[in-house]
Amino acid sequence: MSTKIERVNRDIEKIKSKISELQTKLKELERQKTELENLAIVDAVRGVDISLNDLADLLKAMKTGAATSGQLGSKSVVPTDTPKEDSQE
Repeated sequence: MSTKIERVNRDIEKIKSKISELQTKLKELERQKTELENLAIVDAVRGVDISLNDLADLLKAMKTGAATSGQLGSKSVVPTDTPKEDSQE
């Protein structure tokens, strides 16, 4: 083989090795990310004072798109047109 081909073959092997190392590192980082996300979810759930049944209902409602406000039960209605009182005497 010519020296140019040998050199290119060595470069190919180096690159393949580097790709393999980076893929391994990527998988580990993705695993760490998932673990951290899971811990954040567990902390968030533990920080909310809600029964397990209500939590299950909330998650089901969120999955179906029924809960958009994150609020269980009906929303409070606040009137938007309240007459202003004159402070003149």
